[in-house]
Amino acid sequence: MGERILLVEDEEKLARMVEMELKYEGYIVEKAFDGRTGLERALSGEFDLILLDIMLPQLSGMEVLRRLRRESQVPVIMLTARDSVMDKVSGLDSGADDYVTKPFAIEELLARIRAALRNQSGPGPGTCLSAGEVSMDVERHQVTVKGTPVELTKKEFDLLRHLLENKGRVLTREALLDAVWGFDFVGETNSVDVYIRFLRGKLDDAFGIKLIHTVRGVGYVIKED
Repeated sequence: MGERILLVEDEEKLARMVEMELKYEGYIVEKAFDGRTGLERALSGEFDLILLDIMLPQLSGMEVLRRLRRESQVPVIMLTARDSVMDKVSGLDSGADDYVTKPFAIEELLARIRAALRNQSGPGPGTCLSAGEVSMDVERHQVTVKGTPVELTKKEFDLLRHLLENKGRVLTREALLDAVWGFDFVGETNSVDVYIRFLRGKLDDAFGIKLIHTVRGVGYVIKED
């Protein structure tokens, strides 16, 4: 395995426990106990994934994430004691790949890590996907509709990418949840509906197209009319 993980967590007892479990699974782990140090190490480009606590001294996890996303798309999983929907949405919209709410079972964290690393491998360099007037450059993380660039959050981008990769196939909410959110267990499928609404607002509604179709009682599909 040997993937390198940076753990940014100010609770030293928790950090040691997580480090021990990750090393047992074969990961190489480095710890940082404050946001400023964590950001500096994260920007080094030495890591395959970042585990980032929200409540940190010096710089909050959200601020670390915002600054990191200006320069890097390394997978980030937020660790948070907060459990409100707005905190989760704020983290995802700022570029987090996933979140785990404390207290968490180590098996859940390991599943999220495997999923984030799996999603990061994704399509090869230079891959371009399209449907109708929507085009996606996976390598450059760019989406255009009728030649006009559209800004998507990372989760919106990943969801659209998976739909485009399976163009013409009806995907269930559970399948989308597993592929995009990476849950190795049954999660809340309404997360999919929420992000489908976000995508439709930015693509279908904004440009007067019909890209994402609902198959009632089943899921969603991208069709080219």
